[in-house]
Amino acid sequence: MTPGDNGASKPEEDDPFGYLYADGQARGAQPPSGGYGYPNAVNRVRPVGERQYGQAQQTAPSQQGGYGQTTAAHYQAPETMPGGAPTSRQASHGGGGGGRRGPNTKGLLIGAIAVVAAVVIGIGIAMLNGNSDDDKGGNQADASPTQSQEAPPSAGATSTGEAGELPKADAVDDSVQLAGGAAPASDIKGAKSAGGSYVGGLNHVGASVTWTVDVPKPGKYTLNVNYGVPGKDANTTLTINGTSQNRPLNMSNFAHAPEGDWERGWTHTWANLQLQKGSNTISISCGSGNQCDVNLDQFWLEKGWR
Repeated sequence: MTPGDNGASKPEEDDPFGYLYADGQARGAQPPSGGYGYPNAVNRVRPVGERQYGQAQQTAPSQQGGYGQTTAAHYQAPETMPGGAPTSRQASHGGGGGGRRGPNTKGLLIGAIAVVAAVVIGIGIAMLNGNSDDDKGGNQADASPTQSQEAPPSAGATSTGEAGELPKADAVDDSVQLAGGAAPASDIKGAKSAGGSYVGGLNHVGASVTWTVDVPKPGKYTLNVNYGVPGKDANTTLTINGTSQNRPLNMSNFAHAPEGDWERGWTHTWANLQLQKGSNTISISCGSGNQCDVNLDQFWLEKGWR
């Protein structure tokens, strides 16, 4: 063995395509005997029309051609043979036979719409419930005794009191006791009590008006008070069953009357109370530190707190 020689071997084993090159031919490389130009390839020739679809493989009979030679059978298209390929594509949504049905897209669409509608309805209900809870939370009054509105009540609200069977009284009623200089008066027009009467004389410490009422059951009630001020703010002490409340009764100039104008100063206020079943006493008085320049007109109760 000489340097660079890998030993005895056939040229075609070194390079199967050596016969294509001059040096390979010089070394004795020969073209392969198989088909398609690849070494050891096998070329199996089948006459046209020999294989048929849907049937066992048959060898087409030879036909005697012209000039005494044998020729292969003519080619026949698969679709012309029995059991061959179909001539046209069957519709996926055909009405009979064994054809496959496509997906029910209409049912899927209806289901999707139903799901979306359910989600939208659920969101709407949740939002409505949230708003309702917010309203309840915003309107609920605390246990503080005095809350006021900034506009005088309508005549209808005053006449009926919106209290149903709960008590209502004029400040000069027999159920109201006056003390400390408080006294009936009627010289200022605009009072809603019978005959235009009201209670004045509350502008000094110790003057008081006490209303005795009966309620059917214990719980939360709202006290409404019609009163008048001379175009300026006032406040008084509110006492329930002998216990003074933490904050004074707000009796501001909600009517926005000019200062000194008693006739245009009639307005309305309210306070949240906790009453016991049966008899209760509600007292409005002028205490030390109060601004008591006020006339009292009417009282009435409502169930619940504002």
